[in-house]
Amino acid sequence: MAQEPRIDVALTLKEGQAEPSSAEKAELAATLAPDVWFTAALERASDGGRQADVTWELTGAEYKGQVATGKAAVYYANPKFGLRRPFIFADGFNYGPSDLPGLFAYFNQPYGGKQGLFDQLIGQGYDIVLLGFEERHTYIQANAEVAISAIQRAIAERVGEERLTVGGVSMGGIITRFALAKLETMKMDHQTETYLSYDSPHNGAWIPLVLQQMAYFFEDFTPAGPGGAKQADLIRSPAAQQLLWAWVENSKYSGPVATSSELRKEFLADLERFGNFPVIPRKLGVSNGRRDGVGRPLPAGEVAFDWQALIASATARFQPEKGEQQKIGGMHLGLAVRRSSTTEVPALDGAPGGTLDSFGKVADALKAKIAEDYRSGAFVPSVSAAALDFDPVKWDVNVNLSITDADLERGHLDEVAFDDDNTEHSHVSGTLIDWIVGRLTR
Repeated sequence: MAQEPRIDVALTLKEGQAEPSSAEKAELAATLAPDVWFTAALERASDGGRQADVTWELTGAEYKGQVATGKAAVYYANPKFGLRRPFIFADGFNYGPSDLPGLFAYFNQPYGGKQGLFDQLIGQGYDIVLLGFEERHTYIQANAEVAISAIQRAIAERVGEERLTVGGVSMGGIITRFALAKLETMKMDHQTETYLSYDSPHNGAWIPLVLQQMAYFFEDFTPAGPGGAKQADLIRSPAAQQLLWAWVENSKYSGPVATSSELRKEFLADLERFGNFPVIPRKLGVSNGRRDGVGRPLPAGEVAFDWQALIASATARFQPEKGEQQKIGGMHLGLAVRRSSTTEVPALDGAPGGTLDSFGKVADALKAKIAEDYRSGAFVPSVSAAALDFDPVKWDVNVNLSITDADLERGHLDEVAFDDDNTEHSHVSGTLIDWIVGRLTR
């Protein structure tokens, strides 16, 4: 019987090592970055460009006793005519509130002598409705209620009968997928013609387990950042638990990692209850990864970085390819030493897909040396962004699959486009933007 994917942590004492003094701990804390780890700030192409014509304040229905809120920035194709052809595009996975001017500028970057995505769509008569959330890291179901509020607001304010386009980048594509599927199950007309996901992790995303452990481990010795935020706050958030295929709850955890969080189990059950995907709209998706099975050349099981300080150390290896008790790294502070291994976890770091500089971010936070080629690994594997038909818990799929048209036909999206190379997650690729504009305006 095949073993389930799991992690094991061995705790030992370091021979001849004295417990670090308060001064030594303070010195270590001063060297560690206090920011929330694994966040990705948008790099604006300008100072924000065009200003929104109007902003909607949005409130979702209650979920688990909480009410999520958000905003939508509306950019009319022609302000004189108002909202005629809504294109709702939701922000994705990150910590804290959305930066809607930054999101507009980021996705509206000119490329190859062409206008940016939003300017092209505005030129074709689309009204851009950028959907943001006050807490991007909260429950997907809660922010889906905010998305439902935006869809209903767009329908109410629309002039004419043009049907909507609804989707989003990264987790924004999952939030809107959930919202549309729920509305259909409740027999509520979402009046949406096209659903669009931009490098969305339909079957889960990946952040290396050893790096998750380090976020928990070192935050105990690091002062809180702005607003009291800690290094592991994004990793422990409801959104991360629901989004990540493999997750650990702390640096000492040993046990199953595939859908180990009850929150992910609940989320997948809710999705299944609502039909998994909306049925009515045409479903389009794009992946920042390649489709031919060629990933990043990251040697499975090899050391990505090895950091040594006076009283602490950290070693991170690229995820090995399955097997039993495969070493992934470890860390120590003073007497305590933790060494981690995994069983039956695939080598996802080198898989084709949209990338995240997760190894680079952690190395930078520790001020560790790391080769430039080792900074980034897969975050949203191509097989996940393409919404192929496989079990999102068991991951009974080759992550290095060369994706055929037959694979896509068995998947959940009607059409999928892939990038020319494995580019940064949510990267504004001319190949993908041309495809999106072509599909929406033909």
